[in-house]
Amino acid sequence: MSEIPIFPLGTVLFPGGVLPLKIFEQRYLEMTKTCLRDNAPFGVCLIREGSEIGTPTVPEAVGCLATIAEWEMPQLGMFHLIARGGEHFRLLETRAAASGLLTARVEGLPAAVSAQIDAICRKLLDAIIAKVGTARFPSPVALDDADWVAYRLAEILPLDLTQKQRLLEMDDAAQRFVLLRRVLAEHGLQP
Repeated sequence: MSEIPIFPLGTVLFPGGVLPLKIFEQRYLEMTKTCLRDNAPFGVCLIREGSEIGTPTVPEAVGCLATIAEWEMPQLGMFHLIARGGEHFRLLETRAAASGLLTARVEGLPAAVSAQIDAICRKLLDAIIAKVGTARFPSPVALDDADWVAYRLAEILPLDLTQKQRLLEMDDAAQRFVLLRRVLAEHGLQP
């Protein structure tokens, strides 16, 4: 895989997820323009050290590709984006440009080992979708896809960012369900 721009954030983007962004820093405005012009993705990584605004940060080693699905420029110097999560990747080498924009050579991570869908996790997600509607979830709704179910629960459950990052890094959907079930039990959300 070639070199991509990295957008370190205080959130974890999962494959298939939707991420609304407001872009106003010059380095990310330029990144957005380039991605739109070239129809190219950028990488989203959880911040390990530093903050979203200002000097370059230290990102986690595993992130998720993001493609711009929708955009608008409501005022000069600000983009509103809806980004969609693609495959997850591992950083191989990063560098910071003079502008502060991080770029990295990355390698795609293998798709998760397929697993049977955890019935309780599926039932809980189905109930949540029925209550809040499908508009809050990326389409198509795929309750028969173990990765989709696990990633959507990871997005909406009260997990700390370390747990979310761990779920992103796992290459086995069955392991994701074990962690999700543990979180559900801790919050009294299991029968």
